[in-house]
Amino acid sequence: MRELRIRVLAGVFAVAGILSWAGARLWNSLGTLPSVPVAAPIVLALIAVVLAATALSLRARLKAQRERQPDAKGVDPLMAARAVVFGQASALVAALVAGMYGGVGVFLLESLDIPARRDQAIYAGFSVLAGVGVIAAAIFLERVCKLPEDEDDHNGPGTAPAA
Repeated sequence: MRELRIRVLAGVFAVAGILSWAGARLWNSLGTLPSVPVAAPIVLALIAVVLAATALSLRARLKAQRERQPDAKGVDPLMAARAVVFGQASALVAALVAGMYGGVGVFLLESLDIPARRDQAIYAGFSVLAGVGVIAAAIFLERVCKLPEDEDDHNGPGTAPAA
């Protein structure tokens, strides 16, 4: 499984932001811009909390397992892999959604004197912050579940040492 790359997430964020800014300008010129839902930052923050709690739980279980504590619960490798996949998917979606709300928020900065638009800009800003929280929690989860590098792996049994 490949690691999350910050460059890919930043690229998704930037492209989504630019496209949503252009889309918001176009939509506003043709009619009324749809509002940013109040639930957007709340849902993203909940996903970030779930990812962080999963990472903390796995980290504690892995630490207990490494220290060979008698009551340590093992970590099923398949469950850890599923958690990492969930984290990676969440990070990609969060980068897309945060970019989308970021682009709309930048568009709304032009009309902060209108109270409704100001509220929408605030919701969009909180959505971007919550999206960044999801990405940070996903990267933390990925780091927790990462296997330690084994330097002797390339010289294992049945392989000749490199000359």
